[in-house]
Amino acid sequence: MSPTTLDRKPSDTPQPPVGDVTVTDPSLVQRAVKAAALGNAMEWFDFGVYGYLAVTIGHVFFPDASSTAQVLSALGTFAAAFLVRPIGGAFFGPLGDRIGRQKVLALTMIMMAAGTFAIGLIPSYDTIGVWAPVLLIVARMVQGFSTGGEYGGACTFIAEYAPDKKRGFFGSFLEFGTLVGYVAGAALATALTTFMAEPDLYSWGWRIPFLIAGPVGLIGLYVRLKLEETPAFQALADEAEAKQKALPKPKLREMFVGNGRAMMLCIGLVLVFNVTDYMLLSYMPTFLSKNLGYDATHGTLILIGVMVLMMGAQIPMGRLNDRIGHRVVIGGACAGFVLLSVPALLLVRAGETWAIALGLAGLGLLLVGFTSSMPAALPALFPTKVRYGSLSVGFNVSVSLFGGTTPLITAALIATTGNLMIPAYYLMGAAVIGGIAAWLMPESAGRPLPGSPPAVETQEEARELRARAAAHVAPAGEKVLVGTAGR
Repeated sequence: MSPTTLDRKPSDTPQPPVGDVTVTDPSLVQRAVKAAALGNAMEWFDFGVYGYLAVTIGHVFFPDASSTAQVLSALGTFAAAFLVRPIGGAFFGPLGDRIGRQKVLALTMIMMAAGTFAIGLIPSYDTIGVWAPVLLIVARMVQGFSTGGEYGGACTFIAEYAPDKKRGFFGSFLEFGTLVGYVAGAALATALTTFMAEPDLYSWGWRIPFLIAGPVGLIGLYVRLKLEETPAFQALADEAEAKQKALPKPKLREMFVGNGRAMMLCIGLVLVFNVTDYMLLSYMPTFLSKNLGYDATHGTLILIGVMVLMMGAQIPMGRLNDRIGHRVVIGGACAGFVLLSVPALLLVRAGETWAIALGLAGLGLLLVGFTSSMPAALPALFPTKVRYGSLSVGFNVSVSLFGGTTPLITAALIATTGNLMIPAYYLMGAAVIGGIAAWLMPESAGRPLPGSPPAVETQEEARELRARAAAHVAPAGEKVLVGTAGR
């Protein structure tokens, strides 16, 4: 549609540029959401299992170290994967902006499954010595490299498929998949540590969760290969084809120049999102067992219950995002962590089952404020032509520096200072940074993605949107552009 100028009455409220309106296909949206959520579930199944089996993995791969050093070594290997995530984001992100989101997401699924499966095949330290932890680190880095392109691509995929008014609702399913993966990983790890004899667990039982990743990955790959490209990217590709040009490969410089503010906001939002996520869902089992002396099985069961509670709140909170906006939800969660982290951790330290459950449940419900909003809010920070790459780079830089290192830094600080309130202070610091980012971010709920035309559910909505745009008349000297939105 060629651009058209229309006059607007002085009394009318200005509207954003409106051109070709995308009418979404409900069946394609649902398939896209399922495929993205499945990949996320698989990714966090692995991370969950690794966190819950940190003590066991430390014993298998670092048997000569003290018990504290074993845990720190296992958590250090956990953090090692995050060192290569920005490299993976810098590789896969621009590639997704050039050849398409669907192809790259299929590739990251293959690599992620292969890396996880390989961990289950690594011989123990007693068998091959120092090569065991070396191979563990290599496998973790393969996972980290592939994950660098996974989350940013999954967020982009869902956001570009979803109608504007339901982007929060559909985006919330991505982190619902995360919780499913965590619950499955925690449940399996708990079953292994509870019902297996310790020698069998150290010998071969710990491998079971990682070996499961192989067939699950093949299922996820099949689902993703059956998907079509997102409407927003397809529009870019069609536009380039009409000009007989190939889509250029976005350069890292292009992601920062002109998008520097958006990149900084992304890093700040991801910081609070991932510090709180890893603190609660990855580190708390270790904190309960190693620092508080709480029975590992009981602690894990409580956390599984908290995650099930979060799953129940996740989708309704996604709908709330669409009604009141991402800034309100994210800002409210940040304020909650500042005010309630210390009381929640004091409850956890009380040692009573009910107190631990209440403290962790409170933190979990605050975390839902982030898990329900970030998959929709983060992609809306960047324009279509650099969205996958910019989001992948910003997300993974922040995760690598702040999120994935949270368990290791927290454990080290507690070991150094002996202060068991460190987790609460860490959460509060992250929440202050996240709150500032939420205050400065533009509201995107219910609005078109930058560089993309509006997306609606029905032809009737599209006609109404075009009619409202055509009804606006500009005062003398002012014009409103109605046409294909710049991509």
